[in-house]
Amino acid sequence: MASAPEDPVLERYFKGHKAAITSVDFSPNGKQLATGSWDTFLMLWSFKPQARAFRYVGHKDVVTSVQFSPLGNLLASASRDRTVRLWIPDKRGKSSEFKAHTAPVRSVDFSADGQFLATASEDKSIKVWNMHRQRFLYSLYRHTHWVRCAKFSPDGRLIVSCSEDKTIKIWDTTNKQCVNNFSDFVGFANFVDFNPNGTCIASAGSDHTVKIWDIRVNKLLQHYQVHSGGVNCVSFHPSGNYLITASSDGTLKILDLLEGRLIYTLQGHTGPVFTVSFSKGGELFTSGGADAQVLLWRTNFDELNCKDVIKRNLKRLHFDSPPHLLDIYPRTPHPHEGKTETVQINPKLDVIDLQTSAPPVVDILSFDSTTATETTVRTLPDKSEETCGCFLNPSLMSSECSPAASKKRTEDMSDLPSESQRSIPLAVTDALEHIMEQLNVLTQTVSILEQRLTLTEDKLKDCLENQQRLFSAIQPQS
Repeated sequence: MASAPEDPVLERYFKGHKAAITSVDFSPNGKQLATGSWDTFLMLWSFKPQARAFRYVGHKDVVTSVQFSPLGNLLASASRDRTVRLWIPDKRGKSSEFKAHTAPVRSVDFSADGQFLATASEDKSIKVWNMHRQRFLYSLYRHTHWVRCAKFSPDGRLIVSCSEDKTIKIWDTTNKQCVNNFSDFVGFANFVDFNPNGTCIASAGSDHTVKIWDIRVNKLLQHYQVHSGGVNCVSFHPSGNYLITASSDGTLKILDLLEGRLIYTLQGHTGPVFTVSFSKGGELFTSGGADAQVLLWRTNFDELNCKDVIKRNLKRLHFDSPPHLLDIYPRTPHPHEGKTETVQINPKLDVIDLQTSAPPVVDILSFDSTTATETTVRTLPDKSEETCGCFLNPSLMSSECSPAASKKRTEDMSDLPSESQRSIPLAVTDALEHIMEQLNVLTQTVSILEQRLTLTEDKLKDCLENQQRLFSAIQPQS
């Protein structure tokens, strides 16, 4: 039976990757799609008919995460080759590489203003980078196992991260401290993200669950058990009213967060689904998985369901604005065992004439491996910045950095030692920074021990003096 017009519809397949899809992201203007894959390539797809797809060559291992900057002028990627790259998403595809971590990098995320980039890694750390000055700012160390994902809040004041240590941590970007901690004793979260308003976080659990936490009161708000496999990724609709999930059970599911229920189960992939993302306007969403296919869906239900929700809410007794997830305070968890009626959509059965896109693919080699100047010129950090490295390609400087400014900076460096003489690998510098932090802790510990020893000596001295007085007082009597 064909889907009703208001149900989600699969519009296109994109074929070009040779292995599993790990990450997908829409460009801010909604005209392009970026994907990362186990085949080590990024691909950039255009929604125009017969348009070419660009395949960016540069990473040496699995690409684990891709994301467009808010302006769409940069594309960040993370890889198991321990590097993060920034690409200019055009036919030239210039890229810069920085070796920020000492283990595979699992995620990249731009802040909403585009000024910062957060990277999460299996070296148990999260690192934050300044995009304007194109250099490292600081690390966040508190996780005790691999960090799988780190995301900025919409206002940029917080970062949420999840790790295989079975915790979700919330960090304050101002004081660099962990300000909140959610623990799970069953599984760990594969993916976390803030809702569009920044008051809640959603976690995709390896224990097959999806959880919505209210960070204002630190309580579990909603708890869905709708998948029969680990949940790998979630994406909030821009309205904040819906959440789409991708699972190793081979399905996508759409949750109505206002009603607290499952409304759609989508079956289009063969094998596990690893990634899903709504477009910036919410009218489209895309998914990718082990079958190496990228599926583009039209949302459809959004307008109709939003109107229905508003109509239902108008029937309520009060005259406040319609309730929203952002205004719902904690209530009992919502376990779902699939008993509620949901719409099952299998496009392979429902859709006969489906447009399959296997566009001509243009390979684009990254410039940094061939152009020496782009990998050797570095700018000096401000003394006020805690830095341990910079991007290796000044050609990706933001628009505020004019060529003249870059030239002046290069001239200012003319009296410094050459790059080969003064450059220290970023991984070594980062390790040294971590050692310094540990040394500071040891120094403080020794200082505390010294204070305690001094107090003990003072007390012992007092005891001896008192004993001497008692002995002197007893001696004349005897």
